[in-house]
Amino acid sequence: MLDIIAFIESKKQEFTKLPLFAFMQNKNLSPSQRLSFAPCMAHFIMSFSDLNKYVFLEHQPVNQIQHIINQHAYEDEEHWSWYLRDIEELGFNYNLNFTQGLRFVWGEETKITRQITYQIAGYSYQATPTIKLLVVEALESIGHIFFNMSTQVASELQVISQTDYFYFGDTHLRVETGHAMRTPEAESFVATIKLTDSQRQQALDIVEKIFQLFTEWTHELLVYAQKYGVESVKKNEVETNLMLCV
Repeated sequence: MLDIIAFIESKKQEFTKLPLFAFMQNKNLSPSQRLSFAPCMAHFIMSFSDLNKYVFLEHQPVNQIQHIINQHAYEDEEHWSWYLRDIEELGFNYNLNFTQGLRFVWGEETKITRQITYQIAGYSYQATPTIKLLVVEALESIGHIFFNMSTQVASELQVISQTDYFYFGDTHLRVETGHAMRTPEAESFVATIKLTDSQRQQALDIVEKIFQLFTEWTHELLVYAQKYGVESVKKNEVETNLMLCV
């Protein structure tokens, strides 16, 4: 197991160098611009709750590994409510009607966002607890990078707006770094897990695919932010563009 954890760490270091994170750290742009991709994330953020409830969680855990996954799933399944709150506070709650909203969420510009949930479910549904755990480890590594970056932006924005941002801010980051699977006891237990050769190869393939998918996702978010997050574009013009793009 430790060699897969090391592989995840190496992929994590590559992930930090992606253009989206340079964009998020570019202080020549306003903080709100640097989070302007937030609406594009909707499908994955909202469906992540279902991944936790219906894919990762097992109501009759077969072993200690599944107990760890279950605890993590319980901790993560309600974070979507923070996202909705932040969308409101960031001023991104555009006045689209129901069909326009559906066309946006299932449109061409958000296709990678949707694929994340489907592919993660494919890797995890009815997988062994060991494989599920490694999927969760990969997702946690990706989330740690993203929320480290978004927390910095949210902190800058908080000074301006005097508003707390729960999903993109330090509330979420604290929860992510405080998961039960991050306790010394859980990490020591994970280190003792042995993989067969076939499990090891399966895990390496899945981790590689997860990081590739999320890399493509960051490109999609960046394209969205660059297209719709320009300071000179007024809110009503953004709404019009969103309607046209779907």
